[in-house]
Amino acid sequence: MNRMPLFFCFLIIISGFLVSCASPQTTTSVGTASATETSVPTTRLSATIELPTVPSATHIPIPTAKPEPTAVPTEQPTVTREPATATIEPTAIPTETTEPILPPTASPTIVPGTTVEGLLHVFPIKASWYEISSSHHDYPAADIACPIGSQFLSVTSGVVDFVSREDRYALGSKDPADRGGLSVAIIGDDGVRYYGSHLSEIAEGVEPGVRVEAGQLLGLIGISGNAAGTYPHLHFGISRPTTPDDWETRRGEIWPQEYLKAWARNENVAPAIP
Repeated sequence: MNRMPLFFCFLIIISGFLVSCASPQTTTSVGTASATETSVPTTRLSATIELPTVPSATHIPIPTAKPEPTAVPTEQPTVTREPATATIEPTAIPTETTEPILPPTASPTIVPGTTVEGLLHVFPIKASWYEISSSHHDYPAADIACPIGSQFLSVTSGVVDFVSREDRYALGSKDPADRGGLSVAIIGDDGVRYYGSHLSEIAEGVEPGVRVEAGQLLGLIGISGNAAGTYPHLHFGISRPTTPDDWETRRGEIWPQEYLKAWARNENVAPAIP
């Protein structure tokens, strides 16, 4: 309840009372002779009333919510990535087995065999590139590395002696009849037996007893036999003609490296068999 009006009403009543008390009064003297009007001095009372000071309302500022500072996005630095350059380390060509490698015993000078007039000898590989091994493992032969699917050609004219169209090799087998996988051998008109193995395919029409000419396709290079899991190559062996069970001779009897290099230079030489 607001008490301020009651306070002001009380002040008004007090002020009226004080004013009525301060007004002049007339006194009459009664005598025998005459009435004489006598003035009675009056005294005015002045009252000074101090009114209480009503405090004025103090303006209290209402706090306003301060806006959160807005984060100014900063530019992210542009990172330029250099393209990675793959460095290809040269991979060593694995050898066919871990058996000890014997140095070639062939003389650096080619010993030509009996040259038949008009008999041609050619390099047995047609490929975009090739590499002839400088030696072989436990017997004389050469591994000619080349892309898979490269052509295996007949070194000279002659008759097909042996064909294996089935890869019967089992991992770890030491049977030389199976180690070559798909393979072909011919007996040339020069009396020498030429053998190539680890093929991926045998050419159509190549069968034992069929006659072939120098440079004729015999098959395609692959990784059959115990070349599985290694690099594509042609196992190439030179020997004298022998019986089918004589694999110690059939797989390679003399070192063929120098003859292969001569045929690659288009030199027409026949191997000499001891």
